[in-house]
Order: sequence, then structure tokens, then C-alpha cells
Amino acid sequence: MRVCSLLPGATEIAFALGLGDDVVGVTHECDYPAEARQKPIVVRSLIDSHRMTSREIDQWVSERLRSKKSLYVIDEKQLREAAPDVILTQGLCDVCAIDYSEVVSVSEALAKKPTIVSLTPNCLNDILDDVGRVGEATGQRQKAEQVVRDFQERIAAVRRHTVQLPTRPRVACLEWFDPIYAAGHWVPEMVELAGGQDVLGRKGEPSAKIDWNKVVELAPDVIVLMPCGFDVSQTLRGAPALRQLEGWRELSAVKAGRVFAVNGHAFFSRPGPRLVDGLELLAHIIHPEVFPMQVSPDHVQTIA
Repeated sequence: MRVCSLLPGATEIAFALGLGDDVVGVTHECDYPAEARQKPIVVRSLIDSHRMTSREIDQWVSERLRSKKSLYVIDEKQLREAAPDVILTQGLCDVCAIDYSEVVSVSEALAKKPTIVSLTPNCLNDILDDVGRVGEATGQRQKAEQVVRDFQERIAAVRRHTVQLPTRPRVACLEWFDPIYAAGHWVPEMVELAGGQDVLGRKGEPSAKIDWNKVVELAPDVIVLMPCGFDVSQTLRGAPALRQLEGWRELSAVKAGRVFAVNGHAFFSRPGPRLVDGLELLAHIIHPEVFPMQVSPDHVQTIA
């Protein structure tokens, strides 16, 4: 079985299913587990997010989408050499990965037509279903069932501790800073499971641009900064812009020192196995008295 994964979350699923040796192509963003970095790259992004501000990235992406230009490029030569039996891709977000129709078009030119598995999750159950779909397509059904059971047990363990909690802090999860975006899809569900009340996002719905005054009005007790595709260090570099916003210093979360920069890149943006790690991290952030744990500064840091 030869597998090309055009989505970091799908790459993580493939490795979780024991398919590491079968993965013959990935994207430039596929950096977990470490072995994924050694695989041939068949898709690259056209944007250098390390050299641009949040506003510049948003403007560049918006212009590309308005003009119907892709944000990614497929290395067709590398894809032909990979000769995949299965291509894992997505149809959820034009910003997160290469467009599904482009994948279909390029695959039609391959000598051997691969099976294309498109993942479009909006909630945690969808992601668990996707693990099963990848397992079915790659001959790893039993392994997929075991992986799903393990994830379900960890999710249930968090739920058991939070379902009867007397307080549910108001939580704001920001997926982008300039402009402000509220995190959507599975993140509001994760907040709820972790014992919080998401005041910005809607479960199962896309991330959405939101007026900063709305954030101030909703007065969150906890703010979690999780820019899409950013690790903690990148998030910390962008965070000072938030301090300049009117009403920032008056927010309850800011006064209480409950503003957190997390590794959104690893634990919240990607619809893959590490979302369960993200859930456990959120539970610790929202209810540290119930979920004490040692956390790495590469995973979360408090914003002063």
C-alpha cells in the first residue's frame, strides 16, 4: 500500500495506524511524527507565514481566494514518482490544504488511478469516523478501531471529570488576531467537554470573523490564543497586537492572568489524533484544580 497524504492531520492518522512505512508523499507542513519530515514532499504552500504579519497573511489569502488562485502547489513529478494507491486529502477548508478538485484533476494524469479519500470533519466524532475511513481504505480496519476506542476512552475520561462541575468558565478561543477570528468546527465542542462555555464559536460551524467589541462585551473568564498553523513562539510574537485593542486590559481574563498561548498548530488546527491531547490541555487550562498536569512551554504559556 502506497499512501500520499496531502493534509497534516491525515498524515498523523496514517502514522497512528502504523502506516509510516507506506507513506510515500506528504506536504511541507507534515512535521509529526518526526518520521514524517523524512518523506518526499508532494505539496507546498505558496505563502511564507514566518515572514508576514497576521494582517498580511489574511490579506494575501483573501486576495488569492477572491481571484480563485490556489494557496498550494502540487509537485506533479514527485507525485508521479510516488505512484500512490491512496491519496488522503480534504474538502473542508481551502486555506488549510490544497483544493480537492485540484487533487482530482492531477490524479487523473497518473498512470495508476489512486483511491482518493477526502476528509471533511466538523466535530470530534467526524474525526474519529475519518480514522475509520482511512483504516478501511488502507487495509488497517482493526487498527483503526483500536485507535478510535483509545481516543473515545480518553475523551470519556475528561467528560467524567467535567460533567458535574459547579462552574463553567466563559472561554474565548481566538484562531486569528488581525482580523479577529473565533475558532469553530470542533473547538467549541472541546471547550464544552473540558468544562468551559465557549462564548464565541459555534459547535460544528466554521471559524468566523468577529468584531473585537463583541469579545469585550462577552467578558470571557479565559482566553485561549490558538492561531491556525502557529506554534507557541509564533503566537507569542503576534500577541502584543492584542494588548493595543481597546478594552483589553479591562477583560476579566486579562486581570486574572488567564490568557494562554497554545500550540494551535499541533493540538487545535489539525483534524487528527492530537486533538485529544488538545482536549486534555484545555481541561487543564480551564480547570487546573481538577486537571493538574505538567505542561511543556512548547505546548502552552501564560500571556502576561
